[in-house]
Amino acid sequence: MYGTRTVTPSPGLSNLLPGLGGRTLVMGILNVTPDSFSDGGLFAGEAKAIAQADRLVAEGAAILDIGGESTRPGHVPVAAEVEQARVLPVIRAVAPRLSVPISIDTYKASTARLALEAGARIVNDVWGLQREPDIAAVAAGHGAPVIVMHNRDTIEANIDIVADMLAFFERSLGIAHRAGIADSNIVLDPGVGFGKTWAQHLEVLRRLPEIRALGFPVLVGVSRKSLLGRLHDRGTKPADRLTGSLAAHAVAATLGADIVRVHDVAAHVDAMRVVDAVMRPEVH
Repeated sequence: MYGTRTVTPSPGLSNLLPGLGGRTLVMGILNVTPDSFSDGGLFAGEAKAIAQADRLVAEGAAILDIGGESTRPGHVPVAAEVEQARVLPVIRAVAPRLSVPISIDTYKASTARLALEAGARIVNDVWGLQREPDIAAVAAGHGAPVIVMHNRDTIEANIDIVADMLAFFERSLGIAHRAGIADSNIVLDPGVGFGKTWAQHLEVLRRLPEIRALGFPVLVGVSRKSLLGRLHDRGTKPADRLTGSLAAHAVAATLGADIVRVHDVAAHVDAMRVVDAVMRPEVH
């Protein structure tokens, strides 16, 4: 049972995230894109992005995740130069003033390198180091932790999605280890909302303890995603899915998630405080 297991934060990550393992951390999403599914265009300008970064941290975000390319279903990939032009000015502007680490949401090795040089501290790769394996060497060279997310090019209904995920993570961990990334600098993300059927998204959340049993911290991001619309708000806009986001992340935290990636930071900080008070009473 999750409530009786001791979660030991890894030394590398604990330097950046001192609360890891003691409470559920909230990662705030900052998309500086014109086409992200929920907030595309809202923070595309540098001034707006900086103001939003300050707001998310003030609300309690323990990590700020900055991305310059939408990864929503049907997204159009952008060139590395376009992605970099979006994220680098914002990272340079906010990194010196923030009290929390920045993660760069990218699968491109060149973007990761420039972002880390600009002040980012963590690499968040939605392709689990497998789309551009050189990204692992970039992270290792900077001593940066990596978030390894499960993803698929195709959706297949008739597979054991968790078995597929475990095999995927084995490949990703091999890439990370060969590049020199220590286990203490790795977080796993089951990739809810990516490359899965609706039923598989729910199964992944239900079977989260199997992922957590691998011994790595786990990040879960369900915030405002379309799978929630099918359950509680049928057809409403992504920004209206706060209730479902809170419920999904509360379940994830109860089943072992260490970090939740969200748009609505303040509400999630409050919700995770309640979950932690119940599930981690030894730290409250």
